[in-house]
Amino acid sequence: MSTLTSHRYLGIQGRGTIALPADVRRRLHLDEPGAQLEMVERADGVIELRAALPVPADQRWFWTDRWQEREREVDEHVAAGRVAVHESTEGFLDHLDLDRE
Repeated sequence: MSTLTSHRYLGIQGRGTIALPADVRRRLHLDEPGAQLEMVERADGVIELRAALPVPADQRWFWTDRWQEREREVDEHVAAGRVAVHESTEGFLDHLDLDRE
């Protein structure tokens, strides 16, 4: 069961707009492009808001420009046949040893 870690009142602006505090937006990565909030209205009148990121925070590294550039480089090598497939670990290690000579 989760524990209450923060209790704040948020003002409701015209058209129902609310502003989340900057520290909350940063901590939950809601200041990133594509971030959304999931809203659940419960029967008991409680409104729950949950961060909904297009890419989970622990996987963001994969979508950085540099990492994607490297992924494209690998795809080019595979498409051009510049790869080696080994049937065993020993074969792979032998291949590495040959590259050092």
